[in-house]
Amino acid sequence: MPIATSLLCGVGYAYLLKASEMEPFEIAPFPEESQAGPIGNALFFVVLVCCGALALFFLLKRGNFRLIAFVTGFALVSAVLLLSIVYFYAFSRAFIPLPTEILVALSVAITVFAGYVFFGRKSKLGDFIVLLLGGALGALLGACIQTLSTGLILCFLAVYDAFAVYRGPVGKIARTGLEKLRGLSFSFRDIQMGLGDLTFYSMLVGHMLLYFGFFPCLASMAGVFIGCFLAFKMLEREGVFPGLPFPIFLGLALGFFAAFAV
Repeated sequence: MPIATSLLCGVGYAYLLKASEMEPFEIAPFPEESQAGPIGNALFFVVLVCCGALALFFLLKRGNFRLIAFVTGFALVSAVLLLSIVYFYAFSRAFIPLPTEILVALSVAITVFAGYVFFGRKSKLGDFIVLLLGGALGALLGACIQTLSTGLILCFLAVYDAFAVYRGPVGKIARTGLEKLRGLSFSFRDIQMGLGDLTFYSMLVGHMLLYFGFFPCLASMAGVFIGCFLAFKMLEREGVFPGLPFPIFLGLALGFFAAFAV
């Protein structure tokens, strides 16, 4: 249910971007048209994720929990502010024109509320905000990165995730306790899952909706659900299991199959 909630939010955000007819931002460092551009973009995202995981691991190892809370809280609040401005602006373009002052005021109000939740002790509400944030961030990434780069970024990250869980910092962080990284993970029953997993699931399904249409989006969502089911079965056996490989590869396979079959 949490993954379904995040994915549906991601699809809704992607539809909002599509309805607004906004020009996508250029957030990939290398142009898609160049021969090595998509591979460079994929490696760039892997390096970013790797550096972030290493930094968190070393901070956890040193016991700097207050610094972790401040850095992650600041990053998440900044992301909420940026995403709020983007999506309120998209809503204003697509449906009801709103003055800039109102857009800014709404974005600031939501950001203050999210900051209160992240820096406070509202764990259940914080988990819900993480679901929304994963969907919003993923949809924006899926809208702003072209298809070949998106596919390679997701594939590279899925491979890196498998390595990082078993041999790298992600597995060590998970064994230390994801619950200590408030805002970067959510808990549901006995399962702890990272914000990155939700973000990249939504990036996949949002990109499929924006670039290929409804049925490929639906097929990729089915692939993510099947992959998550398989990953959870493996998680029951092993205790720690990477959340990206099964959902990403199955989501990509079913999404592109539906895109080319239709």
